[in-house]
Amino acid sequence: MSVLIGRLALYLCLFSAIGGAATQLRSLKKETAPATWPWGVAALVGIVLAMATMMVAFVTHNFSLAYVAENNATFTPLLYSITGVWSALEGSLLLWVLLQSLVVIGVLGYYRKKKNEQVVRVASVVLFCVQAFFTFLLVGPADPFIKNSAHVLQGAGPNALLQDNPLVAIHPPLLYLGFVGFSVPFAFAIAVLVSGRVSERWALEQRRWTVLAWGALSVGVVLGSWWSYQVLGWGGFWGWDPVENAALLPWLTATAYIHSVIVQDRRGLFRVWNLALAVATFALTVLGTFFTRSGVLQSVHAFSSSTLGPILMGMFIVVVAIGAGLIIWRGDRLRSSVGVEQPFSREGLFVANNILFVGFAIVVLVGTVFPLLYEAVNGQQVTVGTPYFANVAAPAGVFILALMGVAPIASWRSVDPGVLWNRIRPIAWAAWTAGATAILFGVRKSVVLASLMLGVFAAGAAIRTLYGLWKSASEKGERKHLWRSPSVGGMVVHLGVVILALGIVASTSYAFRSEVVLAKGESTIVNGHRIGFGGFRTIDNALERSTQLKVTVDGAHLWPAITTFKGRSSQSVGTPAIDSNLLRDVYITFDAIGGNGAASGAQVQANLPAGSVVLGVTAEPLLAWLWIGGLIIGLGSALSFVRRPHRSEERA
Repeated sequence: MSVLIGRLALYLCLFSAIGGAATQLRSLKKETAPATWPWGVAALVGIVLAMATMMVAFVTHNFSLAYVAENNATFTPLLYSITGVWSALEGSLLLWVLLQSLVVIGVLGYYRKKKNEQVVRVASVVLFCVQAFFTFLLVGPADPFIKNSAHVLQGAGPNALLQDNPLVAIHPPLLYLGFVGFSVPFAFAIAVLVSGRVSERWALEQRRWTVLAWGALSVGVVLGSWWSYQVLGWGGFWGWDPVENAALLPWLTATAYIHSVIVQDRRGLFRVWNLALAVATFALTVLGTFFTRSGVLQSVHAFSSSTLGPILMGMFIVVVAIGAGLIIWRGDRLRSSVGVEQPFSREGLFVANNILFVGFAIVVLVGTVFPLLYEAVNGQQVTVGTPYFANVAAPAGVFILALMGVAPIASWRSVDPGVLWNRIRPIAWAAWTAGATAILFGVRKSVVLASLMLGVFAAGAAIRTLYGLWKSASEKGERKHLWRSPSVGGMVVHLGVVILALGIVASTSYAFRSEVVLAKGESTIVNGHRIGFGGFRTIDNALERSTQLKVTVDGAHLWPAITTFKGRSSQSVGTPAIDSNLLRDVYITFDAIGGNGAASGAQVQANLPAGSVVLGVTAEPLLAWLWIGGLIIGLGSALSFVRRPHRSEERA
């Protein structure tokens, strides 16, 4: 029954998406648009029913579905039974289409009063087509409702790494929401180009939707880093893994788009930039989907090999070809009669911003794709390591902080050096004071000092802008509506970026890693922290077998472990333990055991005394501020989305 209901629901979603696109497409030459809302609702009902069917199958351990038997077990806890729905290829696409359907309904509802406008009508065609494409994957090569021919009593259970931390319930949905949200600016970019209406207001309107998607992706990436940090046991949060890069790429181009659209609104500039960035951002989400779901990349984050690779690559090529072709076709209409007059005007600084983010995206893309191309040509495998990316990321981060400090307080069009210096002077002094104070407290690393000073400079510019907005709102008696000002959310995001950046720089610059060997009852000092080992305990239940160590860090009790989750060939994973506060993290891993290591599941070192353990100890200062900064970025994005309409949007 689940097979029948699930497949019928998916076909309802697919045919409704196709129907919505076809109905709207046939009516484009008419003055009045047909009602496409029912098609969107029908598609949403179909995918909700399909997702609900799969969710019930997971919660009730209905192993008559092959997908459930492969990714669920009778002993899987409820939370991980729910998250198991999207823990593999087919279920992740179910979640993807569900979010895409919600986005389609959201756009149709938001523009219901403008449904007769040609731009809205063409954009709805594009959105329905995107929805239909991903639904087609579900009814074809990635069918999640395949009947299980074998009689399964227990199930294999989810991947061990996907049942060891509750962040798996939040990270994928936010990441996918970011990806599918970028289909909205893409759809309107195509609609503007097809209709020939290159009015600035449409680009500005799509900034709201882009900010929503960008905020979801930002928080999703940060939470993914947090999940990686807590689960993978290497003590880091970002390894320039190809699948991590796949999420970073559209984030970089979307960041450039969000800033660039402001210039188009104020000066009528950057039309080609903005349309190209909208197309590129969506194209990169499709490319990222290809990376994670084709099996071409080996990654802890990637899904298993599938037949989707050629289809997704074909979609990527179609998106790029259509976008580039339309931009070339409309080239004459996109030219602006004005230009950037001075490089240090605000629009000039936004040009630098675009070059910086797009250039960095190109570097990341090349480093990610090069191993695939090299293997395809030469038949040999190569890797592009962290130094390649880090050597570009560090100077890029410095320039980003500098631009964040200057751009918000620079003037449009012309630059008066005296006026600019009067605006910069207080925050420049604050930055120098912060640097001098850090030196007095013993900070000597140039990268830390530069990041601190530029971070204070950027934060000062954001605070100055917020103060100006508060002062203006107070004079107008609109202080209670201040939080909905179009600029407040952006400045909150800037503050979050500064906090996140300083957390990254401090934690990576002063990270200390070591291994210690301790017998029961022994302790030692590692990087100023007293680490003690108090013995073993074993946990054995229906879900897992775990050998845990009682470790004390400055008196706090931690339990790092080696855990073997039952099912899936009894996978063993290290489970780190972290003593964290706002000033530092101490990260403990169970690396090895001395003697014969019987039943521990840990690596054995026979040359060590029986009963002794090898602990990995990583100490990192201020790492918690990375996660705090990411959440502040999410808050700022939410404020930007719910803000009052901009004057250009009110004219739309």
